[in-house]
Amino acid sequence: MSLYRRLRYPKLILLGLTFVLAYVMFINKDFFIIVNYLNSKGYFGVFIAGLMYTYGFTSGPATAIFLHLANGYNTIIAGLIGGLGALTGDLLIFNLIKFTFMDEINKLAKTKSIKKINHHTPDKIKTLMFPLIAGFIIASPLPDEIGVSILAISEKISERMFIAISYILNTAGILMILIIGNSL
Repeated sequence: MSLYRRLRYPKLILLGLTFVLAYVMFINKDFFIIVNYLNSKGYFGVFIAGLMYTYGFTSGPATAIFLHLANGYNTIIAGLIGGLGALTGDLLIFNLIKFTFMDEINKLAKTKSIKKINHHTPDKIKTLMFPLIAGFIIASPLPDEIGVSILAISEKISERMFIAISYILNTAGILMILIIGNSL
């Protein structure tokens, strides 16, 4: 039997490993080659940085890239274009979770510990706090996978609503980073 089949939640484990990889990449300061390359591509480089802003293993470097790119571009235009890149990445995650991970998420939801947490969590907290937590995660330089996953498993969030939420929050987060980068 393969290792993949022996693992109970292989996709979720792989997702966790991407967070470990994010930490390793973030502590490595040799990313100026990437900054210079993206800078040479103009606003397309800003779009790529926005795409990187979404993923766990590239969100830290993307934040640093935006800080470095801030002085060379119009803040509003760069924020809007970076937000489009982040939205593109989030849509990929949203659809991946919605259509690929749901089998494992449903399986995980049936475990004793998750049922217990779900039972003891008031409905108001589930309907108000989870979207707020997801929104904070998406807007911040934290990896979007967790925030997007929270929204993707919600039956109340349509893809159209998700697009609006993701674009607004990512653009706001990137604009804040660019504003900070301009002040450095």
